[in-house]
Amino acid sequence: MEKPRTNNASHVPNSKKRAELDGVACVPSELADDAPDMSVVLGGFTMKNPVTVASGTFGCGQEYADFFDVSRLGAITTKGVSSEAWQGNDSPRIAETASGMLNSIGLQNPGVEAFCQEQIPWLDTLDTSVIVNVSGHSIHDYVHVIERLEDEPRVDAYEVNISCPNVDAGGMTFGVDAKAAAQVTAAVRAATQRPLLIKLTPNVTDITVIARAVAEAGADGISLINTLLGMAIDAKARRPKLARVVGGLSGPAIKPVALRMVWEVHNVVDIPILGMGGIQCGLDAIEFMLAGASAVAVGAASFVDPCASVRVLEEMVAFCKEQGITRVRDLTGALEV
Repeated sequence: MEKPRTNNASHVPNSKKRAELDGVACVPSELADDAPDMSVVLGGFTMKNPVTVASGTFGCGQEYADFFDVSRLGAITTKGVSSEAWQGNDSPRIAETASGMLNSIGLQNPGVEAFCQEQIPWLDTLDTSVIVNVSGHSIHDYVHVIERLEDEPRVDAYEVNISCPNVDAGGMTFGVDAKAAAQVTAAVRAATQRPLLIKLTPNVTDITVIARAVAEAGADGISLINTLLGMAIDAKARRPKLARVVGGLSGPAIKPVALRMVWEVHNVVDIPILGMGGIQCGLDAIEFMLAGASAVAVGAASFVDPCASVRVLEEMVAFCKEQGITRVRDLTGALEV
């Protein structure tokens, strides 16, 4: 499904502005000529390298384009897009924790129509794949978003976030029930022939049950993990640090859980995995590939270092050279146990 792109971007990253930013050291603008083959296939489409970004941590890339050429990434994964505008949760909705952060943003976004009008033109200037993250509170919501996006040729694949509450089932999250997860997967599968990734919540007893259900319902790939539920307390105020009390934990703290789930799912399904959760450096990304991921997404690290995603790519290239690996995709599932 990958289409050749001509990078006609009018926005050229401002190197002087990058250099003036305190503590920000961005990587060189191009991969070395002798780089190994970094291309991978994820759910039926080809990425020029295995690095994308986690939905909700990168917008659509415009904010980061002042730091580096975002077209260097294997794909841009957008912030979640819903059928109608979502206002998000009350503040405070972010809290720093040990080795991570909690967020309770509530998937705030202007809705699919505004996304198509305001973000698609920007994305069309990029020379990389585009994965649109889709959110919904009902199966109809998910289908409506995808049907609208089918009119946009710039979209290469969908990532369906099933960590949303299902209003038709009393607010139970789609992703914690195998039947509900399969139902939403089948519905969006019927609405598109484009590559379809289903993003799983880790807040379940057995992730493999959900993974099998979405694979059998027609998913082309699986994204995991989404954030873990957690909370933080201000002991002196005797109050929670988030307005909604609980939020999603991301960052280095969740990496061992994410690795375990990628490995478990890799062993029970035959479709590719987009692995994420606490990736801070190239070695982290390599570990996810060894556990079974075909590609990786960098998330919370971008809040600390805006160049984190492209730095991870450079460090993966360096690892492959050092280890004599000519094709990065050969690392997928190569863990010896």
